[in-house]
Amino acid sequence: MPPTPDPTVDPTLRGHLRLAVARAWAAAIASGALPALDPAEAPDVRVERPANPDHGDAATNLAMRLAKPYRRPPLEIARILADGLAAEAAATPGTTPVGTVDVAPPGFINVRYADRALADAVGWILDDPMVWGRVPSASPRNVNVEFVSANPTGPLTLGNARGAFVGDLLCRVLEAGGQRVVREYYFNDSGTQVWKLGASVIATRRGEPIPDDGYHGDYVAELAEALPADLWAEADAPGADASGIVGRWASERVRAGIEASLEHLGVRFDRWTTERSLHDEGWVERAVERLRVAGQVYEAEGATWFRSTSFGDDKDRVIIRSNGEPTYFASDIGYVTEKFSRGFDELIYIWGQDHHGTVARVRNAAEAMGYDKAAVRMLLVAWVRFVRDGQEVAMSKRAGTFITLDELLAEIGVDAARWFFASRGPSSAIDFDIELAKKQSNENPVYYVQYAHARIASILRRAADVGLVPVGALAPTDLEGAPEAALVREIVRLPEVVEDAAAAEEAQGVTAYATELASTFHAFYRDAKVVDPADPTRSTARLALVAATKTTLANALGLLGISAPEQM
Repeated sequence: MPPTPDPTVDPTLRGHLRLAVARAWAAAIASGALPALDPAEAPDVRVERPANPDHGDAATNLAMRLAKPYRRPPLEIARILADGLAAEAAATPGTTPVGTVDVAPPGFINVRYADRALADAVGWILDDPMVWGRVPSASPRNVNVEFVSANPTGPLTLGNARGAFVGDLLCRVLEAGGQRVVREYYFNDSGTQVWKLGASVIATRRGEPIPDDGYHGDYVAELAEALPADLWAEADAPGADASGIVGRWASERVRAGIEASLEHLGVRFDRWTTERSLHDEGWVERAVERLRVAGQVYEAEGATWFRSTSFGDDKDRVIIRSNGEPTYFASDIGYVTEKFSRGFDELIYIWGQDHHGTVARVRNAAEAMGYDKAAVRMLLVAWVRFVRDGQEVAMSKRAGTFITLDELLAEIGVDAARWFFASRGPSSAIDFDIELAKKQSNENPVYYVQYAHARIASILRRAADVGLVPVGALAPTDLEGAPEAALVREIVRLPEVVEDAAAAEEAQGVTAYATELASTFHAFYRDAKVVDPADPTRSTARLALVAATKTTLANALGLLGISAPEQM
């Protein structure tokens, strides 16, 4: 028998079509039109949106994938399956989303959804707007996503803020796709950079030159001025590690500022983990012991080494230096152990592309410790070049020449910033045009989509003023007009877009969809008179489509963390 999709897991029209295709395949086997296959040879049922909408609302290439195991022409198999789909649609029209079906070379089965199925989908939206677009999972995973993780040695700048956008958007699409997600921020609270921050604050406090490798900028002067008297006395005591004491205080204060900046952006974290805690709580020691028990650790030149070359690395890696100090890599493997101890099925790290050299060694160590290597994944985020008036904005936290995330948000707003980063794949290097992001016009795509939502809100208010409200349910005949047919087909795609975004772990498909839906709505409103007291039956049906569009736009924007204004 063919593999059968679970209707409780995939409530999308595409999911219901998968079921229909699977039933047609099963019926063909039962009738003898097609032989049964060994389960190992039976492909899963896939349904995609055709590149050309003239070909239909959905298509499956199952016949082409069955051609090899059946040793029959794909067009022949496609006709058998298409006949089964059409027969079920004719016999029990309320149980299948299939309206019309046809076959195209070399073996595609193209389907146009039935108006009844589309009308029912609008009913789902109007009945339960809060869950529209969310897709449950048959086997939800516990996923840890660690992102941003900028060392707390200065404010969150535009140079390292992209990870905040990418990580937050990833968490949002994974959750909408039915996964259980924990958002985590990891930071170094006791390393060399924190010590240098402390030395910079101390030098500023004393009116001395900041060390060459220290930190500059107004924020350092602000930290020096805010240094508590009792902590300064402790740091200034004979024999005290002044830079360490002040650095830890300063880094915690900077961390609080980073948290406030992220909260302003709409990014939250479930957990903040420090490097020091991994050592204090014994996780690094446990990780080293796991490697030792596995025979993947040895001593040489007074240091402790991980046999990384056994897993394809170009050289072995030091875990404990000859002076007894653990390396940063030791913290990395301790962190892997600590995370898996919390019951996660998958660990996702959002790192800058400059960390590419660390990826293999951390995953190798995870494998050596007995964890599933495939469950430890790093998404490397490309750099952003910020441009104003055609000129690159140069930035350096160390030199104190940078634009902070807060400054960007104050200038262009949270919504524009979020849209810009959501609309690009995280691995693509991009130019961020600050002036374009500020424009309140259709040149700015987030403004265009938000304006569609606000326009709909205005239409619904105007309709209510003349006593017209959306009907609670549409009839198939309400969708027979060309404007209605185009709009409803765009509306019902949201759960599929979310499903695809969660699978791809990227959000740009959602921004593209929101733009397409806004464009389709504007065309609908141009071609169809919505508020017409002289024709209340048609008006209330069209208002139902408009209300469903409003919910769909709001939920798509909400998935991106972007507001859906009622008026603009």
